[in-house]
Amino acid sequence: MENLSQIVSNHNWGTHFVNISGSVPIYGLAQCFKDLSHTDCLLCYAASRTKLPRCLPSISARIYLDGCFLRYDNYSFYFEETDPLRDSVTCTSSSERLEVQREKSIVKVIDVVAGDAVDGGGGFAKKEVEGVYALAQCWNTLGIQGCRDCLKNAVKKVRGCLPNKEGRALNAGCYLRYSTHNFFNEGVKDGGNESLSKGAVIAAVLATSAIILLALSATFAVFKKLSNLKKEKNNLDQISSSITNSSLNYKYEILEKATDYFNSSRQIGQGGSGSVFKGILPNGSVVAVKRLVFNNRQWVDEFFNEVNLISGIEHNNLVKLLGCSIEGPESLLVYEYLPNKSLDQFLFENSRTQILNWKQRLNIIRGTAEGLAYLHQGTKKRIIHRDIKSSNVLLDDNLSPKIADFGLARCFAADKTHLSTGIAGTLGYMAPEYLIRGQLTDKADVYSFGVLVLEIVTGRRNNVIREDSGSVLQTVWKLYRSNTLVESVDSSLGDDFPEAEASRVFRIGLLCTQASASLRPSMDQVVQMLRNSDLDVPTPNQPPFLNTAMVDSDSSIRSYSTNRFRCSHSYSESTCSRNSDEPLKSEEPTVQT
Repeated sequence: MENLSQIVSNHNWGTHFVNISGSVPIYGLAQCFKDLSHTDCLLCYAASRTKLPRCLPSISARIYLDGCFLRYDNYSFYFEETDPLRDSVTCTSSSERLEVQREKSIVKVIDVVAGDAVDGGGGFAKKEVEGVYALAQCWNTLGIQGCRDCLKNAVKKVRGCLPNKEGRALNAGCYLRYSTHNFFNEGVKDGGNESLSKGAVIAAVLATSAIILLALSATFAVFKKLSNLKKEKNNLDQISSSITNSSLNYKYEILEKATDYFNSSRQIGQGGSGSVFKGILPNGSVVAVKRLVFNNRQWVDEFFNEVNLISGIEHNNLVKLLGCSIEGPESLLVYEYLPNKSLDQFLFENSRTQILNWKQRLNIIRGTAEGLAYLHQGTKKRIIHRDIKSSNVLLDDNLSPKIADFGLARCFAADKTHLSTGIAGTLGYMAPEYLIRGQLTDKADVYSFGVLVLEIVTGRRNNVIREDSGSVLQTVWKLYRSNTLVESVDSSLGDDFPEAEASRVFRIGLLCTQASASLRPSMDQVVQMLRNSDLDVPTPNQPPFLNTAMVDSDSSIRSYSTNRFRCSHSYSESTCSRNSDEPLKSEEPTVQT
């Protein structure tokens, strides 16, 4: 996908083929609709990539967003117009029905837009007729006749949506949509400039280039693999030497007995890198033992980070690393034990026995902010956590927060503006500049913290989408614009919270999730705003992936990142299917590329 990303960033569309010896061949296609600006295209493509893990281990997937399309499969589908098994049509379900005259307008506009896309539109067209809007887009790999046949099929399908106010045809080779609401993007005006023949030429050139690049990549991959193996060995030697002779070293046998041989009844947590168990040491001390599951370069990186970044760091809002063991059959990390487990269990679990009151929530927000500020500015190493989320915030006896899990953390030199690194973290919490370009700064943590703040106050997960209001970020932004922020406060609090203070915390959360990293405050500034109510909170601008043109109306908010994603159901959807008994490698909930 990295090669395809580069092609899309240059051309707003592209194809790529990979066939590694002994594995399933993979063909990829990505294309943005031609009314998207280049920046919005990159945002939409990045959003579509984040949905791919939900389709694994299937070897076939299509992701349709209202702005772009992404597909991979194990055969060359580039000239495929329709696929009766996987093509679909989605119609809005509403009690309201269109008048007969309005239905005639819809029939007219979808016929016109389909014709214009083929006859001089370069495979794309959008039109408005008497208050009805329609858009047609063929993928650039189709020829003129293929585009015509695909859209003819799509027109027939969306006519079946009448008298509903909106319909979409999601075909293998094209996309057609009509609506009584203006859903057009503002990137370019009606029509397109590229011809289908030009698109076919570009596709052929890219395919040839891909073959050449594949040969070069294979040579480079062998060299890189050897370098990585040497680096892994050096890191392992460094870890073993420094730990074995330090107070951090724990005997594997002692930790094994302390956890009752990792008995499932002792398990208190489960993360992407391993399970966590409650352990009782021979001296009676209670500890948390993290049992790592990796035995490769990812294990080396995460283990090395955990030990070297936080072993000497102490702060009230950071989980303390007590030691580790690397001499047994698996590697173990030992932390201070926190009986109240993680924040997400207090916010989202249906079986929760305690509801956090407003004072407790505010204390958790403030403490987490102070812990992050210390990581960013209070240590010589200047650490970026990269995976701030509710499950990585643990609570002590007093429900004070402690940031945990530093496996993905990175050191950030004071003289650097950013780090260029592979993407790692949890979907829904990653900042747009990091997700798209891999540019990592402390402002990525600020963004994640902002999402966390909104989750704490609303009691909702950000990546759980509601049909009526969208994601948490969408909901809070819309209510902020209508000056009704307190409507988003967790209903379990009733009226037992100060409205002015809740609104202020909401604004701070939105301030942290702004699209531009330069507009976000530092964590030190966030701490000051949370501690001093006399300080003004700057006015938040538009959060990422949100169309503000629709925020002030009663219509639904459209978002590239979270727009009603449902496998095989939604108009902004992913359809996954298995064409082979050989699956692709599955991914963890956290992402690393």
